[in-house]
Amino acid sequence: TEYYASGRFDAALLRVLERFDEIMAIMLPSLGEERQGTYSPFLPIHPKTGIVMQVPIVERKLDAGAIVWRDPETAKAYETPVTGGHCKLQWKPDWGMRWYALGVDYEMSGKDLIDSVKLSSKICTALGAEPPDGFNYELFLDEKGQKISKSKGNGLTIDEWLTYADPQSLSLYMYNRPREAKKLYFDVIPRAVDEYAQFQNAYGRQEVKDRLMNPLWHIHSGNPPPPEEGAVSFSLLLNLVAVANTEDKSVLWAFLKRHASGLSPETHPRLDALVGYAIRYFVGFVKPKKQYRPPTEDEAKALKDLSAALASLPEGSSPEAIQQKVYDVGRRDPYKTVQKDGSAGVAQSWFNMLYQVLLGEERGPRFGSFAALYGLTNTRALIGKALEGELVK
Repeated sequence: TEYYASGRFDAALLRVLERFDEIMAIMLPSLGEERQGTYSPFLPIHPKTGIVMQVPIVERKLDAGAIVWRDPETAKAYETPVTGGHCKLQWKPDWGMRWYALGVDYEMSGKDLIDSVKLSSKICTALGAEPPDGFNYELFLDEKGQKISKSKGNGLTIDEWLTYADPQSLSLYMYNRPREAKKLYFDVIPRAVDEYAQFQNAYGRQEVKDRLMNPLWHIHSGNPPPPEEGAVSFSLLLNLVAVANTEDKSVLWAFLKRHASGLSPETHPRLDALVGYAIRYFVGFVKPKKQYRPPTEDEAKALKDLSAALASLPEGSSPEAIQQKVYDVGRRDPYKTVQKDGSAGVAQSWFNMLYQVLLGEERGPRFGSFAALYGLTNTRALIGKALEGELVK
């Protein structure tokens, strides 16, 4: 609107007037029979009411740079300049005119606009300019795989994402796989946050050619920020919030500082922000869905053995050492598996049981990392509550 009113588009609008017939020849085949009889690329603004009029053009005055049209209610004829903000264009001619006027050389749009891009490109060419190179991206879907619609209110808005996670995670989610239809709903947020951290950690170890393949190189214009040393994953923070049963950042920071002495809100501002996001995400989406279940008799025995195994480790043991104990206890029926090399492995169902019984969720972080952050004493106390039935509501 500002460019129309300021005259920025005046020269281009006069060019549209000159090429009126060519533009009509491009547009009319795309319209229904009834619409063809009334269509005009120009939308004059009524001099008395200020209404943008969709009316046929009675006459074109090239020398005056104006069009003549009739008010459908009064039949009165008006002559309106196409310049100075007195006219606008239908949106497809408007798109092509903008490319011509502004020298646009690249335009992205959703796949639902492919036909419109073709028409606007022809209009841009008719005006005498090369249409921009384009890229058509797929549309976002809701959690059920349905197209996101404003009227339905399904899916996830940008503002909602930024309530529960940082802008960097949203940038990464939008950057990845643009030609693939992606589900945009609340459950994808934690993974996007952690994937950003993974790419950030990898960047410093990569050769130059590999950095060009790292999404963060593109998101941050070739200069991504370095990762914060010792930071923990967002999914781990979510589980810490859940078992600590607190919405107080200072309580969560007490766990983090005990986990790694060099951590603080001052030295790790992104981690501090993620703690806040984790609290909001937990309250909004995790807490209402948490559903603990009591262990079976065999599961209870396995949990007692796990507690005893953890008791054999000193407080402050590494996540790897703790994870090894978790594996050792899990190598029993019905969780024991045979690896390709013939060695004994552990089925995913062992970890699923731990998540369901101890965390009230279907999935969770690497258990050794969680126990190291939460503390072995606290983890054993959590197992004790599960065995006593205190977690089941």
